[in-house]
Amino acid sequence: MSDRGGRAPDGSESPTSNRDTGGSLAPTASESAVPTADDAASTGRLIVVCGLPGVGKTTVAERIADHLDGRIRRTDVIRKELFDDPEYTDAETEAVYAELLARARRDVDAGEAVVLDATFADGRFRAKARETAAGTAAAFDLVEVACDEDVVERRIERRDGISDADFEIHLHFRELFDEVAGDHVVIDNSGTEAETYAQVDAAFADASIEDAAAEEQPAGDSRPDRDGRSAAVTDAE
Repeated sequence: MSDRGGRAPDGSESPTSNRDTGGSLAPTASESAVPTADDAASTGRLIVVCGLPGVGKTTVAERIADHLDGRIRRTDVIRKELFDDPEYTDAETEAVYAELLARARRDVDAGEAVVLDATFADGRFRAKARETAAGTAAAFDLVEVACDEDVVERRIERRDGISDADFEIHLHFRELFDEVAGDHVVIDNSGTEAETYAQVDAAFADASIEDAAAEEQPAGDSRPDRDGRSAAVTDAE
């Protein structure tokens, strides 16, 4: 079963079988800038947060967005916007990721930071995200969220009461998820929320420093309005 075909049991993205064709970035976010044709004109930033279902990608994505004053875009929201009755076919998944990256490109072109919260199980989609960043962004970060399997199972049990279906999906994706090759940021969400936040804070500490410096700029500064961005967990457009 590929990332592009077949209905996933929970209505999430389907899993994958292709290798990650694009190299990933350095293990700290501050080292992950991707040169573009005109760096001076590029101020946007693209961050991919990927990982298996149930590992806590949204928790990490929200924390990163807080650091970057960024917006979050999610494939599950886009899929529902594009398809009234999703069937999770190959063509449908291709369309969802194409729209995700098209919206991300527009955000970055506008000088914004955008965090993509999605499984990105198929390495091709990670490579396409990198290509999108190389064409328009001042920086690109690839973040993989990991979590111990027994912790995922316990959290699903507490959340849903009945864990079988969701946990089976996690196990299914684990078998087919394309390895994230090369250097990238790994956030282990197996511990407490505070421990997870500490890892994100360490990886994106440079962004907080830059954000604080930007706050001291004159009132006419053209930084994007923070309202409605870092707190967003759905794609508002």
